[in-house]
Amino acid sequence: MSRIALFGSLVLGIGALTLSFFEGGYVMIAQALGGFGLLWVVSQWRHWTWFSALGLVVSVIAGAGGLWLGLPMGWMIVGTLGGLLTWDLTEFTRRLRFAAPSDEVSTLERAHLARLTIIATLGVFIGTAAMLVQFQLTFEWAVLLVLVAALGITQLVAWLRRGGE
Repeated sequence: MSRIALFGSLVLGIGALTLSFFEGGYVMIAQALGGFGLLWVVSQWRHWTWFSALGLVVSVIAGAGGLWLGLPMGWMIVGTLGGLLTWDLTEFTRRLRFAAPSDEVSTLERAHLARLTIIATLGVFIGTAAMLVQFQLTFEWAVLLVLVAALGITQLVAWLRRGGE
């Protein structure tokens, strides 16, 4: 079940980035991203788990580069989110190989996919809101937002380490 979601997010992410660069007139970058996507699919088949981290970095750089080049923000968000989901699901399937025989693997998969769906949906909604609402932030507000985000991420990591209690 998680393998289907993994390949779906991989195709969606790389496909969105490739299509956007191609339509923007950056054919060579689109071809390179398409080739990288095919290599990423092969890496999943060959169980090269290290490749997903590289794929995440390439997705983020491609998304940021596309924004810098003036490509549509929506496609860049979808492409980067697809890379993030693929990386997460690759790491999850790698960890599932170490599950005890008494563990309910299908229950673990369903729970992880449910949490991931909620997070991905929130990411899309926040990205959509960012595209629709545009305003100028002063430097002080930007620093405050970065500090609040860092505090929130720290609290989330602490909560996850405690086991979500």
